[in-house]
Amino acid sequence: MAKTILHELAEFGQSAWLDYISRATIDSGKLAALIEQGVMGVTSNPSIFNNAVSKSADYDAHIKEMASKGKSVFEIYDELTVRDIQDAADMFRPVWDRTHGMDGYVSLEIDPSLAYDTDKTIAEGLRLYARVDRPNLMLKVPATDKGFPAVTTLISKGANVNITLIFSLQDYTKAAQAYLAGAEEYLDHNGDPQRVCSVASVFVSRVDTLIDTLLEELIDSENDEDAINTLEALRGRAAVANAALIYDSFCDLQKNERFTALRARGIRLQRIVWGSTSTKNPEYSDIKYVAELIAKNTINTVPEKTLHAFLDHGAVKETLAHTGAHAHRVIADLAMAGIRMDEVCATLLKEGVKAFEQAFTSLLGAIEKKAHS
Repeated sequence: MAKTILHELAEFGQSAWLDYISRATIDSGKLAALIEQGVMGVTSNPSIFNNAVSKSADYDAHIKEMASKGKSVFEIYDELTVRDIQDAADMFRPVWDRTHGMDGYVSLEIDPSLAYDTDKTIAEGLRLYARVDRPNLMLKVPATDKGFPAVTTLISKGANVNITLIFSLQDYTKAAQAYLAGAEEYLDHNGDPQRVCSVASVFVSRVDTLIDTLLEELIDSENDEDAINTLEALRGRAAVANAALIYDSFCDLQKNERFTALRARGIRLQRIVWGSTSTKNPEYSDIKYVAELIAKNTINTVPEKTLHAFLDHGAVKETLAHTGAHAHRVIADLAMAGIRMDEVCATLLKEGVKAFEQAFTSLLGAIEKKAHS
């Protein structure tokens, strides 16, 4: 197949993953075609599975078959998701082999209702890891205070972990430290450093969505024209600025003595994943959160529509490195306006966990309805 912009992106140093999975995508050959075009992994979450199950008939026959055998709603959910993840993981296995375990991963979210329970997150994570039984599975654990110790334990036992719903620089730092602690324990028990991998998923567009709303409220209440212009100039800039500061921290971490010692023992770099990269505001470019987040040793997990847009009119050019000074000014200007990034990120984390919990509940409800229809 002809070389695409996704292949160019990979050669530059950033991988493109697909932020979507469904039975139809797998069975139709669409996922295989995207892999040929240069997609190097897949992420999923309860919202994605909820849409796939509730808005199509693709799973109906299987749901009814399992229900007729007396399977519970959760057992049906488990079977459906595990089958999709296993099949996708098998399709990405050649990518995993070719990249020596750097790419080719398929992410599965641990039950989000366990996000604030460390022990149950660990137990469910280990159950899923054994159940899926694929070396290129990544377990998704949210970046909560109870999630970080679960990450450390899961890594220490050789499970790959995608730390998700990271919004703030502080939570990114905690995610990186959780990985390092788990890697140290894993290596101390003679684990193979090439058999464990972690990524830190930083959510992007939701930051602009919330902060732009706050800016609009300030603009509506402001009478001074200069102040209005200053606030207007900040619209659509917070998310990438926040990402730039996190990327700078990521680069600094690679010079850290603790990390370099682990690298000397063969442990992998925990790359950043830019997540939530669809453009929500139609005033912005449809590839804003891909084009403005191109940086080495990172991943962008992209919804299908955004992926095709980037294939159509994207360009590979480093855009995020060396933008820290500008990013600091954006964050400082927001603070001057009364918008604190740490407070915004804390709100978004709580909302994100709640949204995934609601999607998970809705998914189980859709399965129950189909099982008895």
